[in-house]
Amino acid sequence: MTAESTQSDSAGSLEPARSRPTGLLDVLNVGALVLDADGRIVFWTPQAEELIGYTAEEALGKYAARLIIHPEHMQSVTELFADVLETGRSWAGAFPIRHKDGSTRLMEFRNMRLLDDLGDVYALGIAADHTLLQRVETDLALCEQLINQSPIGLALMDPDLRYLMVNPALERIDGIPAEDHVGRHLRETLPFPDVDTVESALRQVLTTGTPLLDQYHVGRPPSDPDHEHAWSLSFYRLEDPGGRILGAAVSVVDVTERHRAAAEADRARRRLALVASASTRVGTTLEVEQTARELADIAAPELADVVAVDVLDSVLACRRKRRPDNGPEFFRALALKASHPTVALRAADPPGDLATYEGDRLVTLCVHTGRPVLVRHVGEHDLPRIARDAEGTALLAQAGVHSYLAVPLIAHGEVLGALDLKRTRNPLPFDEDDVVLAGELATRAAVAIDNARWFQSVRNTAVTLQRSLLPQHPPRLTGLEVASRYQPAQATSEVGGDWYDVIPLADDRTALVVGDVMGNGIDAAATMGRLRTATCAYADLDLDPGDVLQHLDKITCDLEHYIVTCIYAVYDPHSRQCRIANAGHMPPALVRSGAAPELLDLPPGAPLGVGGIPFGTTTVELNPDDLLVLYTDGLVETRLHPIDDRLNVLLSFLDEADRPLEEICDLLLYGLRNSDDHDDVALLIARAK
Repeated sequence: MTAESTQSDSAGSLEPARSRPTGLLDVLNVGALVLDADGRIVFWTPQAEELIGYTAEEALGKYAARLIIHPEHMQSVTELFADVLETGRSWAGAFPIRHKDGSTRLMEFRNMRLLDDLGDVYALGIAADHTLLQRVETDLALCEQLINQSPIGLALMDPDLRYLMVNPALERIDGIPAEDHVGRHLRETLPFPDVDTVESALRQVLTTGTPLLDQYHVGRPPSDPDHEHAWSLSFYRLEDPGGRILGAAVSVVDVTERHRAAAEADRARRRLALVASASTRVGTTLEVEQTARELADIAAPELADVVAVDVLDSVLACRRKRRPDNGPEFFRALALKASHPTVALRAADPPGDLATYEGDRLVTLCVHTGRPVLVRHVGEHDLPRIARDAEGTALLAQAGVHSYLAVPLIAHGEVLGALDLKRTRNPLPFDEDDVVLAGELATRAAVAIDNARWFQSVRNTAVTLQRSLLPQHPPRLTGLEVASRYQPAQATSEVGGDWYDVIPLADDRTALVVGDVMGNGIDAAATMGRLRTATCAYADLDLDPGDVLQHLDKITCDLEHYIVTCIYAVYDPHSRQCRIANAGHMPPALVRSGAAPELLDLPPGAPLGVGGIPFGTTTVELNPDDLLVLYTDGLVETRLHPIDDRLNVLLSFLDEADRPLEEICDLLLYGLRNSDDHDDVALLIARAK
């Protein structure tokens, strides 16, 4: 009795064929033989032929013991065979078999009794190579242990991407018991927001057979929904030995720690970058409001979603702060910034507004204690202590404020105000690292704000002093219309020495003066005040302009280390003559009616304070509507352009001299001056009538 396989071709004929192994039995090459009650072989499979070497023709009808058993084992085999047939008990174990080639091979046997429908007794023997079987058993045991003990999550999926099996590691990773996986679809268990991408990748692997390795995915598993986890997924197609697709294997490696370490490292890099950026972006000007805006721009959105910078009103007024108590505080809102449109902005004080916050408010507590105030998770009872009023409380709740941090602005030991931070879109609460970062930003900004407020205070005092030394209202003049401007330097807090003056003289004449004391500071302003007073006194003496400068030169020589430039002009409306003397000053511009603007060609003269050099006087005729422009060098000098080019620009702005004088003054100042100019300007324009 033999067994053989057949296959059908396209014509329908049958012919023997040998298939590739398709199952475990084929891999093990399990052979079968049947013996009758006398011990003769009545059934012999091709696998038995491969194991023992005899063909079916050689084995059938032969006594099995004589054919394949060594003589020394004959008695044992006979007793075993008789016991199986008599008792019906099966026997399994390893036994040495004689191969056709004469060698002895250890076989793994399982013997059992068979009965046919006539009641005849047979013995069935199933055999496999013992060494091969041991290797397969070892491999299976190893695979089982690896699967069960592996820290890598493993899952077997059918072609429809439903679970067939998962190992304990995957249970721990996704928090779902193994039995709850089986039969469920992949997307029912994956905690990834990009589950469609995972499914698409798996189907690609099933189609192409090409594995996809180390696919990085992030999600929140049901076992830990409050924290983000990361996994590395790899996909493989499974096939049987015949090439039939069984499904797919998925390996899942939990890389959460690596993900968090990388995220923390990236966070640290971003924090360092933020601090480095703050060192260059905060405090670029000596303006309190601008510095506060720069701080808010840095903090949103990197640190918070809504940022406010509030400074104590007493600080801005440069009043000495009283000892902190539990009472209310007056805050001046300086900056407000949100990383996205939000109603939380409506709950905050607009920049420039003054607000009173009671002692129980968190921002007040922050400035009273000089310590950060952190509310990791904002609850309903916290919002009233954050918002300015009941309406603000409702708006903050509507905006979804869930975490709050206030950090004091401290410079030189003085609390200036607070940096107020809120999170709405960012799901993470503020933590201690955020407190440290916010404190670093606040410290840098506080120093800049402190410098800016003192600069503004000193500068306001300086400008007030400077303006008090200048004529307040131009007098009514005969035959002459005048307009003047004084503009302090934008980039310095010190008082300048520039001045102008309009002095009515006898016989309807007018003296026009513009001067510049070189240097800055109170001493320069004092020198300017003394020279202006002296100029007025000498003007009343009806002296020639050159003589007036001669007297001023003597006074200047007695002063300490000051050089002064000055233009002194006297206009007589009856003769239409303007007599001008120059002491090292910028040349006046003259615009005659219907002619192009020009610079007056005057003897330059030496600056006042050089001593011993005479000053000449030049006479210029001024007809009706002619324009005379006197100015200090701050109007035209820059560090980047040649002075001749700048003087040409000045003349270009005087092309339309028929404008009102006030408008011409503004045009020259706004057209020629920059916000960072380091010199002040005195400008005096006179038009003959």
